[in-house]
Amino acid sequence: MLKIGISGATGRMGRSLMAAVRTVPGVQLSAAFTRDDSPHLQMDSGELAAVGHNGVPVSSDLAGQIGAIDVLIDFSTPAASLENLRLCQQANVPVVLGTTGFSATELDQVHRVARSIPICMAANFSTGVTLCLDLLHLAARVLGDDVDIEIAEAHHRHKVDAPSGTALAMGHEIAKALGKDPGQIFRLVREGITGPREPGTIGFASIRAGDIVGEHQVIFATEGERIEIVHKASSRLAFSRGAVRAALWLAGRDADLYDMRDVLGLGSQSAADQ
Repeated sequence: MLKIGISGATGRMGRSLMAAVRTVPGVQLSAAFTRDDSPHLQMDSGELAAVGHNGVPVSSDLAGQIGAIDVLIDFSTPAASLENLRLCQQANVPVVLGTTGFSATELDQVHRVARSIPICMAANFSTGVTLCLDLLHLAARVLGDDVDIEIAEAHHRHKVDAPSGTALAMGHEIAKALGKDPGQIFRLVREGITGPREPGTIGFASIRAGDIVGEHQVIFATEGERIEIVHKASSRLAFSRGAVRAALWLAGRDADLYDMRDVLGLGSQSAADQ
């Protein structure tokens, strides 16, 4: 039985992860972690996730409990994740990393840790989004610079980063297919008199409202026709079950930086692009 620890356990994804662990054979929740000022400290994690009492209290002490877990699933914040990676590196514990919003410098730190322990990093752990990335790569390679490309995403009001990590991953996938530098072609903000659309760029738009779980739309548009690739999540279980699946796959792997393509056997693309 694979013993799972979850960091960011009191957030929306953390609670969904705790619910998902109960539905996947071969795993059990052994520890749940949150920040040290959380009002949920010492609360039963099963009751917090509304799945029934499980006897696993919410803690802020990863260092003290790391020996109780085989894999850590981390959906927290960049600063917390980097500290968790440091502790897992010392204890040789693999990490499934779903935190988004890392800077380039922070991503470099993730890469360095991945030389010592296996890390599966993805902006989105759903099977559907992973398949969409492959479809986007194909579409961009076939359509090339003959189309305008726009990426729109929508999430709940509590999401703190924009564009979403998944939207950026989609943009990186398209840029890779086109052989272009994302930093040169991404247009993350439009305001004021912008003039005509720049050919060869990728535009981004973000919506934050209500309790939207996650929606992503990529538009390839030209004169006379438009292709749209859309993914809509109606439940966080689509992401959390994928993360638990990744934890099962990651256990016992060699040190490296993996992504959901590896987990699904689709062939890896660089997780750093997310």
